[in-house]
Amino acid sequence: MMNPALLVLADGRFPAGGHAHSGGAEAAVKAGRIHDTATLAAFCTGRLYTAGLTAAALAAAAADGRIDPLDLDGAADARMPSPALRAASRRLGRQMVRAARTVWPDPALERLAADRPRGAHQPVVLGITAAAAGLTPADAASAAAYESVSGPVTACVRLLGLDPFQATAVLARLGTQLAEVSARAAEAAAEAAATGDLDFLPAASAPLLDLYAEQHAAWAVRLFAS
Repeated sequence: MMNPALLVLADGRFPAGGHAHSGGAEAAVKAGRIHDTATLAAFCTGRLYTAGLTAAALAAAAADGRIDPLDLDGAADARMPSPALRAASRRLGRQMVRAARTVWPDPALERLAADRPRGAHQPVVLGITAAAAGLTPADAASAAAYESVSGPVTACVRLLGLDPFQATAVLARLGTQLAEVSARAAEAAAEAAATGDLDFLPAASAPLLDLYAEQHAAWAVRLFAS
């Protein structure tokens, strides 16, 4: 039976700041790479198997609890070449800590807030929050993978005026891939936790997302924070 906490954590209304971020979609729209539901689906698929896989594994490892969260935070930093993406991830992490400490008070969240007052990386915070909510590492991976594509889908409804029904259909059709990526991420996190070797965590590369993030951060006017 699904833990209701997973629904709360994955809900776009959870006040963790994700609604203000497009996951690179805004820059991709401006570059002409996203212009309809077909190109949105392609973008989300690519993001899921790169940034999504990496984030899901970090979240699962943090939820497992056997690896020091600060080590995971460093691993997340190493997997984000773009300074703009690192800054956005830490802002999101800081906001998620604020929300999670109220919803699911837990000593691990308090320690992380004290150790990283300017914010730990969002996937790490997500994993610790999942554990505080009584969720499993697999649940944390699922929530992170889903978040990696739900943000761009929601953003493109606003950016392109897409039919929200068709945009949601894009998200729904990713169900099989979401399950696959979540399982791969949870398996990699378990290996990392069992061995203490963080190299088991994926470091999938998405160079265009890095480039878009740097370009987007320099815009004088933008709808989304990232």
